[in-house]
Amino acid sequence: MQRDCASLQCNNSRLHTAKYPTMYPVIKKLPLAWITCLLVFGACAKEPEWSLGVYGGPYYDTMPAGFLVGDAHFKDQYLIALTTSKTWWRSPTLPLSLEIDGMVGLQFGQATVTEVAVAPVLRWSGFPWNHVLQTDVRLGPLGLSYTPYVSPLERASDGRGSQFLNFLMIETAFSQPGNKHDELFLRLHHRCTIYDLLNDYGANGEDFFGIGYRRYF
Repeated sequence: MQRDCASLQCNNSRLHTAKYPTMYPVIKKLPLAWITCLLVFGACAKEPEWSLGVYGGPYYDTMPAGFLVGDAHFKDQYLIALTTSKTWWRSPTLPLSLEIDGMVGLQFGQATVTEVAVAPVLRWSGFPWNHVLQTDVRLGPLGLSYTPYVSPLERASDGRGSQFLNFLMIETAFSQPGNKHDELFLRLHHRCTIYDLLNDYGANGEDFFGIGYRRYF
């Protein structure tokens, strides 16, 4: 009787395999497919797309070009800001990416002013010393900055000013090689009229030199 049952079970197994001859190889490969998927998604997870950070620093009385050559004087006006970014595109062949960067900040000192700004930003990561210190340069020349109140530091001699101005930022960021999750950065934060394109009041806008920290996730 036991032999008959065993024979019957064996025959059923053969009939099942014969009925679905193409399913067995697929089922056999499922564990390998799952491992492959996990490895692929794990690799994707190593390239974070969102970031959140904070930066702050003093006001200086010249444009970014003047600051970079050492022709700047600081004043008793300061900015503290939250910043976030989203990576929208990465070059498949170059260490280049496009991000959307936004900030909301508070200016205080000689005047208390809130500011909201957003700009598309290019990030370049191709430096030969990145195996020692990961260095990225971010540039956003054209954006939009809004303040509900025009700071007296950016008003023209007749008192006029603009709530909406161009937002320009230049940034150098540093992180540990192979770890893009934590980043320290230096930022030139600039509100401007794009050489009197947005208004011809004769005022420069505002400029801040910020030091910050950013976390990617």
